Amino acid sequence: MTTTDRASSDVMTNPSGWLDPAPFLRGVAWRDGGRAVRADPGDLDRLPWDTAERAAVPVGVRLEFTARGATALDIRYRAALPGAADALRDLAHTFALWHEGALVTEVTEAPEEETVVRIGLPDRPGRFTVHPPESLCPEILGLRPVGGTVAPAPAQPRWLVHGDSITEGWWSTRPAHAWPAAAGRALGLDAVNLGHAGAGRGELAVAQQIAGLPAAVLTLAFGTNCWSRTPFSAPLMRETVRAFVSLVRQGHPETPLLVLSPVLRPEAERTPNALGATLADLRAALEEAVLACCDAGDDRLALLPGRDILGPAHLADGLHPNDAGHASMAEAVAGALRTSGLVPPREVRPGI
Repeated sequence: MTTTDRASSDVMTNPSGWLDPAPFLRGVAWRDGGRAVRADPGDLDRLPWDTAERAAVPVGVRLEFTARGATALDIRYRAALPGAADALRDLAHTFALWHEGALVTEVTEAPEEETVVRIGLPDRPGRFTVHPPESLCPEILGLRPVGGTVAPAPAQPRWLVHGDSITEGWWSTRPAHAWPAAAGRALGLDAVNLGHAGAGRGELAVAQQIAGLPAAVLTLAFGTNCWSRTPFSAPLMRETVRAFVSLVRQGHPETPLLVLSPVLRPEAERTPNALGATLADLRAALEEAVLACCDAGDDRLALLPGRDILGPAHLADGLHPNDAGHASMAEAVAGALRTSGLVPPREVRPGI
């Protein structure tokens, strides 16, 4: 029996021909009933309200499958639109089909409470990926191939990526262009996006939730919101990073862990916040804390300095990367995971 045949045998079909979507979904951290969510639904009361709110948006959640003889795929979904979700994407109703790392087509539909979108499939072997419109907060209810069969794509090593709105993908024009999605394609990893806009301030409850999730690779990328939204001093940043890494390590003592320090934010680099720290000060404190953990014997921990990854031309609004900026971040993170040895060569795939 082939891998595809084994995967097919695990997919449940109801009498109307709809397949259970659960085996096809990737980028899933937790579930709240049938919905994919990005924080533990049983532990929301310990999280800041903005983190809990953004966790309801299924950023990075996608469908991955192989097809045999199918000319199209029907996707039945229910849209749920929280008040703040429309800030994430302008193209709110677009389903994008990718094949082996390249865009094939996009299908745009008018949103309804519950509806079906049909996406044509080319006759190609290999992995297909459908990126749903994240800002609709869609709950995928069922899949139905047209003229053939589909099966869940083979599982890939799970990569948990924690951060703020930059990690969540703000100002990328498509979900597939956000830097965790692009780097995940390049590395052959199942990227699970745990970026929460407005957050990423070293919330220790989040560190404990990450510690409880299975993962093959981890990346932490936060700090810019510690300059303004919730001001940190440099000593506070240093100790928060040490505590955050320590809590994550309680659940992942040997898991490869890459920490990315804040990328360029021109207004903040030399401007003191309410506690007298510039972003440059906070970045240095974060990097010192990570290197101290490395010096203490954590040989599965690596640092990627973020200051020089982006230039001013990569910033859409002075803070968030545009598509070119997200591509540069994906390349930098993928390169750091490769060269540090945190991702074995057998998991690497060419191209971003």
